[in-house]
Amino acid sequence: MDFVWALAGLAILVAAGDVLVRGAVNLSLKLGIPALIVSLTVVAFGTSAPELLISVFAVIEGAPGIALGNVVGSNIANVLLVLGLPALIAPIITRDYDTRKSFLTMLAATALFMILCFSGPIRWPHALALLAGLALMLGDAIRGALRERAAARVTLDETLDQVDPAAHWGRTLGYIAVGLVGLPLGADLLVDGASGIARAAGISETVIGLTLVAIGTSAPELATSVMAAWKGRADVALGNVIGSNMFNLLGIIGVAGLVGPIPVGAEMTSRDLWVMLAAALLLAPFVFYGWRIGRRWGLGLTGAYGAYVVMLLG
Repeated sequence: MDFVWALAGLAILVAAGDVLVRGAVNLSLKLGIPALIVSLTVVAFGTSAPELLISVFAVIEGAPGIALGNVVGSNIANVLLVLGLPALIAPIITRDYDTRKSFLTMLAATALFMILCFSGPIRWPHALALLAGLALMLGDAIRGALRERAAARVTLDETLDQVDPAAHWGRTLGYIAVGLVGLPLGADLLVDGASGIARAAGISETVIGLTLVAIGTSAPELATSVMAAWKGRADVALGNVIGSNMFNLLGIIGVAGLVGPIPVGAEMTSRDLWVMLAAALLLAPFVFYGWRIGRRWGLGLTGAYGAYVVMLLG
């Protein structure tokens, strides 16, 4: 039953996160907030709401290992799976997209996060440092987007093509209500189920966070990237992965750390944080030299993730 509850919670999270984003974007556009700002803030926060709620509920319910494992595991899965599996379908072309600045910002966020983990447990001062980094990142992104408004509108159309700002007020508010109710419900079910699985299997909550919860919360990004590959648009995946990883480290743990302390286990500092850093550094040749992520790389990345999961569960 724990597994059933975990899967049910994950399904509710994904659905609630989707309708919350639709409702929040519709409401923002109805209120006259510029679509560009909506794209960079409301959409970014809304799509990360499931991971955020999981981490907050995990800390509240005394399972902080799930919170930390979720973020670290999601960042590893984002690089190795979210880029690896689509590359098996179609090559990911990186030379046409300049992600160097975003990549360096992600490495800085990773370094800050690791330093705080090694000085852990993560408490409110650490959390404030992470949130300050997030504020700087968002401010820089908004300034950059305003400078390149024409290019930003292309991304905006792709991001917001599923919303309808002319939708009836009742539907818009209904989306938001369903999302606000569904997210905490789904997070509560998933955290309870994942904790029960960890206890029954005799493994740590951190490992469950690194595997089951991390893969589950990365499923929407994975599905989006795979579908984009089928449509010949796998090239959008790299920027999405970099942005998601930055928000995971700075925003999710930043908020969860304000709710309560998050212990950092010995295995996390001796193994998992370094795997996360290595996965991030794997992106360097694709970012700086425009290497194509072809099927061989896709197989290698996917295989590396499989090996990591086997090591965790072994």
